[in-house]
Amino acid sequence: MKEIGSYDAKTNLPELLRRVESGEEFTITNRGKPIADLVPSRASALLKAQTAIANILQSKKYPMDDKTLSDLREIGRK
Repeated sequence: MKEIGSYDAKTNLPELLRRVESGEEFTITNRGKPIADLVPSRASALLKAQTAIANILQSKKYPMDDKTLSDLREIGRK
């Protein structure tokens, strides 16, 4: 976990939040003492998982033959 001073955290909060959203973690310090950890929210991970499950269930409503599925798989690899 990277350490960042409280003043820098306050000054760069929007950038820190973008970085945390992408998975980075920070410890906020005050005069060198660890005060708080800034980590990605578990609620965000849960929402992503629920969205993925909903998308999978939605896709099951449109059956595909093996040829179409194979073609789509190959397109995704390019």
